[in-house]
Amino acid sequence: MARIAVAATAPFGADVLERLASRHEVVTVLTRPDAPRGRGRKIDATPAKRVAERLGIRVLQPARLEGDVDVDGGVHSSRVDAVVVAAYGLLIPDAPLARNLWLNVHPSLLPRWRGAAPVERAIMAGDAETGVTIHRTVKELDAGPVAAQRAFPIAVDDDAGVVFGRAAELAVELLDDVLGDPSFTPQPADGVTYAEKITATDRELDFTRPAIELHNRVRALSPHIGARGIVDGHRLIVWRTRVADDRLELVEVQPEGRRRMAYAEFLRGVR
Repeated sequence: MARIAVAATAPFGADVLERLASRHEVVTVLTRPDAPRGRGRKIDATPAKRVAERLGIRVLQPARLEGDVDVDGGVHSSRVDAVVVAAYGLLIPDAPLARNLWLNVHPSLLPRWRGAAPVERAIMAGDAETGVTIHRTVKELDAGPVAAQRAFPIAVDDDAGVVFGRAAELAVELLDDVLGDPSFTPQPADGVTYAEKITATDRELDFTRPAIELHNRVRALSPHIGARGIVDGHRLIVWRTRVADDRLELVEVQPEGRRRMAYAEFLRGVR
């Protein structure tokens, strides 16, 4: 059992945190400050903070990291073995990196899909596989030397939620082998691609595009963001689709201001 800190914010990071806490001693969680979230824009904790508080783990929420950030739980004579970073979202400066070993959990097969949205971009691109890379955190984005990496397949109907779940499970398995005495291999120079942050434009569905391209976009953005388009004159968020005979079939949608529903239910309501 390792003694670690975890830097996490988003749901993927919260999932990794919860799984790690069942197998290792997590003394501190670093996460982003509370912020307005959701349609009502109420101040709310990050997903990782909610997990940490439920598990009774100390939480730090600096707006920016400084050299004196105390990830060791206040016990400097017994420093953490590593700080595990998973969907944290803040730049980690040189001073904290020099003080502790920082290991980043990245849900892709680096150097493919460095950046903010590796799962979404892999699915949009129609990749048949992805994976998890554990690498040393360095100043350059997702470019650190690799301690462990393993691939898994992406099925044609897997959405981002499925892929994130598999990645979190695999990440903890890899960290079990890495924590304590990691060795590192530099990333190859060839094959580098970047997973840019998802924008409003990425969410828009152009129904003149091929069915498989639209299907990949929908599943890449489900269940956490949602693709959207005009269907039968109505503005809809599209959560699930399938492809049959090269045609896109809508399965689950959400009209503006209403709940998610089966597409068949939506059609009954507009007739």
